[in-house]
Parts: sequence; structure tokens; C-alpha cells
Amino acid sequence: MTRPVPDLPEALVRRHLQEMLDACRATNTRPSVLTLARRLNLTNTTFRRRYPEIAQEISEHRATPTARRGGPTEHDKLIARNAKLRRRNRDLVTQLALAAAQIQHLALRAQRLQAALESASKVTSINSKTRRR
Repeated sequence: MTRPVPDLPEALVRRHLQEMLDACRATNTRPSVLTLARRLNLTNTTFRRRYPEIAQEISEHRATPTARRGGPTEHDKLIARNAKLRRRNRDLVTQLALAAAQIQHLALRAQRLQAALESASKVTSINSKTRRR
């Protein structure tokens, strides 16, 4: 069962929105609907359903933070570089797993070919368990 949520006046929500936007500008972070919803003790879905215009405003603020500051910050560059390194790392891990699988396949194939060659040329293994006395 869901809990009853009181209707908050839009002026109160806008005041909290302005405080959040000011804090985001001061800390050079992007605003989020979830942050504002939590600040008002609402779930993200409830907030978006009751205040769609404010949610849209926050989305617009998220979309254009770098345009107002004049380009990507050092933090933005580090985040982008980190993401690129993670993608590259994931690709390398995938390639390494594929290479290991190929080596295993080749080792098994070589072993089968060696056994077939020995049986075709009638070579007896020295390590044979059945020894003659």
C-alpha cells in the first residue's frame, strides 16, 4: 500500500528548486529531479507526475550547463576520459577472454592431432600404464 503524500504548494517547490540550482552552480554539478524530489520527501515518480513543468525545467538545466560556463570543465574532461578508459578496458578484457579460449582450443586440437599421428605411425608411449615384464 502506498503512503499518502501531502500536496505541496508550487511556490515551496520552486523555492527548493532555486536553492538546489544555486547549490549546483556553486559546486559545479548538474541538478537532478531525484535530488529535488528527495529534498521534498517525494518519490521521483510522484514528483514528475505532480510537477511536470518543474521536472522539465530541471531537464533543460541539465542539458545546457556547459554552454553557460563556456566549455567543458576539468572535471567533465576527467569523467569523459574515465569513461573512455573503462570502455577500452572492457574491450581488452573481452579480447583477452577470446584469446584464452582460442589458445585452449588450439591446445586441445594439437593434443588430438598428436594422438592421431602417434596411432597412425604405431608409436608406443613410454608412459604407458601397461608395461611388459
